[in-house]
Amino acid sequence: MWIHPEEVLLAGPLWVSERANPFFILQRRRGHGRGGGLSGHFSSSSSFFLECENPIRVSTWVRVRVHVHGVDFGSDCQLVDCFYWFLESSKENVARGRVVVLLPEAKYGAVLTSAGTKITSHGPKIQMKICCYLRRTWTSQYQHKRFFVGAGLLVGTLDVVLDSSARVAPYRILLQTADSQIFWNVACGSSRKEITEHWEWLEANLLQTVSVFDNDHDVATFVRGKISGMIAAEEKRATAGEDHQVDCEKFREAELKMRKLFGMPEEEKLVNYYSCSCWKGRVPRQGWLYLSVNHLCFYSFLLGKEVALVVQWTEVTQLEKNATLLFPESVRVTTRTDEHFFSMFLNINDTFKLMEQLANMAVRQLLDNQAFAADRSLPRPRKTLKNVSVLKRDLDARAKNERYRSTFRLTRDERLDGHTDCTLWTPFAKTHVAGQLFISNNYICFQSREDDVCQLIVPLREVSVVEKADSSGVLPCPVSISTKNKMNFLFANLKDRDFLVQRISDFLQRTPDAAPLAAVASSPAAAEERRYDLDVPTATRGLLQLYRKDAPEDLGPEAMKEKMKEEAWNIHFSEFGRGVCMYRTSRTRELVLAGIPESLRGELWLLFSGARNQMAMHSGYYGDLVDQTAGLSSLATEEIERDLHRSMPEHRAFQNQTGIAALRRVLTAYAHRNPGIGYCQAMNIVTSVLLLYCTEEEAFWLLVALCERMLPDYYNTRVVGALVDQGVFEDLTRAFLPILYEHMQELGVISTISLSWFLTLFLSVMPFDSAVLLVDCFFYEGIKVIFQVALAVLHDNMNALLACSDEGEAMTVLGRYLDNVVNKQLATAPVPRLHALLTGGDEPPPEIDVFDLVKTSYETFGGLRSDVIEQMRFKQRLKVMQSLEDTARRSVVRAMMTESAFGIDELEELYCLFKAQHMSSRYWGSGGSAAAAERHDPSLPYLEQYRIDAVQFSQLFCALTSWSCGGHTATLARRLFRTLDRDRDGLVNFKEFVTALSGTYHGDMTDKLKTLYKLHLPPALGPEEAESAPEAENVFGDQTAKETSVPSTAEASGPPETSSGDVAERPSGRGGAGEDKKEDYRYYLRMWAEEKEPKRESVQDLPPMNQEQFIELCKTLYNMFSEDERDEQRLYHAIATVASLLLRIGEVGKKFNNSKSEATGADGDADWSISFRQVLASVLTEPPLVDFFERKRDIRDKMAAREARQAALRQTASVSSDL
Repeated sequence: MWIHPEEVLLAGPLWVSERANPFFILQRRRGHGRGGGLSGHFSSSSSFFLECENPIRVSTWVRVRVHVHGVDFGSDCQLVDCFYWFLESSKENVARGRVVVLLPEAKYGAVLTSAGTKITSHGPKIQMKICCYLRRTWTSQYQHKRFFVGAGLLVGTLDVVLDSSARVAPYRILLQTADSQIFWNVACGSSRKEITEHWEWLEANLLQTVSVFDNDHDVATFVRGKISGMIAAEEKRATAGEDHQVDCEKFREAELKMRKLFGMPEEEKLVNYYSCSCWKGRVPRQGWLYLSVNHLCFYSFLLGKEVALVVQWTEVTQLEKNATLLFPESVRVTTRTDEHFFSMFLNINDTFKLMEQLANMAVRQLLDNQAFAADRSLPRPRKTLKNVSVLKRDLDARAKNERYRSTFRLTRDERLDGHTDCTLWTPFAKTHVAGQLFISNNYICFQSREDDVCQLIVPLREVSVVEKADSSGVLPCPVSISTKNKMNFLFANLKDRDFLVQRISDFLQRTPDAAPLAAVASSPAAAEERRYDLDVPTATRGLLQLYRKDAPEDLGPEAMKEKMKEEAWNIHFSEFGRGVCMYRTSRTRELVLAGIPESLRGELWLLFSGARNQMAMHSGYYGDLVDQTAGLSSLATEEIERDLHRSMPEHRAFQNQTGIAALRRVLTAYAHRNPGIGYCQAMNIVTSVLLLYCTEEEAFWLLVALCERMLPDYYNTRVVGALVDQGVFEDLTRAFLPILYEHMQELGVISTISLSWFLTLFLSVMPFDSAVLLVDCFFYEGIKVIFQVALAVLHDNMNALLACSDEGEAMTVLGRYLDNVVNKQLATAPVPRLHALLTGGDEPPPEIDVFDLVKTSYETFGGLRSDVIEQMRFKQRLKVMQSLEDTARRSVVRAMMTESAFGIDELEELYCLFKAQHMSSRYWGSGGSAAAAERHDPSLPYLEQYRIDAVQFSQLFCALTSWSCGGHTATLARRLFRTLDRDRDGLVNFKEFVTALSGTYHGDMTDKLKTLYKLHLPPALGPEEAESAPEAENVFGDQTAKETSVPSTAEASGPPETSSGDVAERPSGRGGAGEDKKEDYRYYLRMWAEEKEPKRESVQDLPPMNQEQFIELCKTLYNMFSEDERDEQRLYHAIATVASLLLRIGEVGKKFNNSKSEATGADGDADWSISFRQVLASVLTEPPLVDFFERKRDIRDKMAAREARQAALRQTASVSSDL
């Protein structure tokens, strides 16, 4: 690329000049490209042969004539040094070594080195074509020898340690003038092709122009101006598109270097790279760590030792930052087979955060089946980002968005626009609170610096006025925001107040006015659209309100406590506001911990979970879902119907059709909204509790908040989220209760008890009136309160659990404890649970007040922070996903052990190769017909989850097949793919792939020939091949009813094969009516079993083959035998004999059919054809062919060869990029 001209004082050090003219020099950096000596690695592979008529001694100085790229340096060049390694033949006087030639100092004053060149003596002179290295003349031969041996290693090491190749491209073009000692760097390039294009442009456009200038100063001025003008034009074109963003030059060079070193395609995007050390044993290797979207790569070259490491993020099982005596301040990356340590980072925290984010993205790809997509709608930076790539900026914005949405419980489509420090006037405290103001596309949020002091969420749909207030010394740069419900918020100490007000105004203009929910629900048009409003009472009230509306007013102590709670909340509303714009403080938490009154529970659940905002922005959405799902039947609806009557059967609200129908509608609507989750057990229990206090629509949006934000991945098919939190709970138990943790690990209790606790929020293991208080705390605090209560339960039962000797005893202790957690504010005694009745014993266990349990959890374990829990979740998510992947691999291997003849190790390696091929389509795409997201369906059986397309199948088949046919192998792979793709979706799963591959390796001769035979018949033949090979039923329509056998010595004789299962006689009607009914029942069962059992294809089922198809079969066999060097001639002779025999059989059959047609008077001319039985019988006559097809082969050799080829390709790609 062209660069702004830079001064270069020394043009020679660490560079090799490859081309030169009077004004420009093209140079290559040492350690790049091919060549030996000072410009490359000095090894035996870069040596050359020196041939001469007379032996040359080291001390001899020989005059030579040197030609460098066509330039004649004259005959006064001298051979400075010739170092002999060994003498190959004393008779021929041929030595392997190196040559150093001294050029005339008057002309260049340089040392010319060469390696990898064959030099032949022609009398007293030697001609050679070598590269010019500009450097001053050496004063000592020994000094030059030492530098010659170590220079390549030194330059390569400096390039890696100092990252010279990232700041300085390996190729450059210098502007030189005769009168000046200063050079100007005008162009650089990452490959020889790129720099050559620039060199040719200079020669074609500038060389003749600058030759007419009178002085060198004008030449330099003109060239520098011309280059700067071209750069300005390129930048103008690059910034012409508003959304187009380009990385800086440094990142582009580093990205090209990563692709060159590790053989990555252009689709692999570099996020960032860091200087660090990778520990190999106890020795650190200094190098560079490249973090891309899909891979972690490390490269180091120190004094001839090269280290290249590539790790897929999807293979990482553990990623942690630790500091030990051996590895100080390091990052440990663990995979299934290896463990890598990286240290000596400039900023290890930033590096580790980025690694966490990339690994988490890879896990999300496995979980959500979605590939990474860059965010194209990020706002353009107000200034050029020199040290941050566009992709790194994208990921940083994603991380900020996730923290922002998690803090304020916002939806996934909410995007943070910016944040700034400010103060907020709090009327309840009469003071200014310092914190941060966050602006997004739909909300204005505030978070105080100290926890629980103040949090505020203001939806833009509620904002009426945004204006700048008068500044003063006490209140600098204030902004006033007024809402529609007459609340006013005053922010001050804003650094860029004008810009902030303008951004909020822009968002307000794009925010639609939302009608109040009550108005929407009561409008006739909305009522007609949402038919359930007219039909069901749960559309406007919760189930508890419905069953208590006609009950007499309760004046007991329980009712009085409820009224006191309501009054406390009313006072809070009057002081802190009510609704979505309410101030949330430590006083709010105190009221929540004291218990939310039933009349306000639904309202506050919606507020604290963020469901109120989502419901307001999607008015009428739930009604549309109910209408769309009415009468639909699916697997999810069947599972819902089975669990409807198991949802709180003891509560009267679900002992009639009103509650059951409402629960059915909510669960079915959500399954239709999110088919990826559909329905999972435990969703019915949680939803039934929501319906007690909320309307149907409110319960639906609360369920959305639970499943998609507050309990992520809990309710998918593999309950990954619950398994992750189960692992987090184990880590917390080890940290807070280490003695109990060790004992419970021996019993195996933690993994058993915690899953139901987290999935149902204790609703299934604790009395309802007690568990619902935990749900109150959960909606306000999040998942941390569930961890706190779970730890408190173990802490209270520590002594009893330590005394347990088995898992059942521990489960009984915990079950009895949870059954007796009661709400003592209730006047009526709780209904005893079944577990307590069965295990109660003689002495009733003591009752535990749920408020005391919650208080104890906050006092003992209140130090838990949400950010720490998220960090632990990430760590466990890696383990859980890799454990699930290992389970899938083991299940696939076990299932395929009966389907194929491969061993366990071979199947595991094949599964890894197949999965890697599938993942490549997700990473970079393969050009197939199916999208990457359609190739992986976690809901399918393990054998069918991963699928590949025709291109990927061809790559794997060509690398692993035992039927190597040279260039014809790809054609064979396409035909086999079409045969395996029975559903015509353009994809093949692992079971189909292994079954086909196993047949080629371990099948008997008949099966192998049958497969080859079918590959040359439709549908294996493609459309382009079908023109010359029409379908068999069209060609042989008269022969399908009855195949005519041609008598031949090569054809096997014997009666036609019959299958015992082809004919099933129905039993006769002898015996009584009962006996007939019993016999009929068995008959139909047998017929059904035969239909379900896969029918084995016999040789009679194969259609005949015409002459064109037979020729293609012979061509395949000839290509296949050419790969077998051991018996190549014998196999050629055998296939020629068989082909001649089959051709004669076909001709005889054709004549026989024609004569038969003439005898019967039928019209038409029969075509040439042969059957599979004739092919099989002919092959059996040739022992070489029988040996070839019966020979067992080992697929592990092919796997090793494939791995070696891939390594060679990566190395070749690295070398070719320098050329």
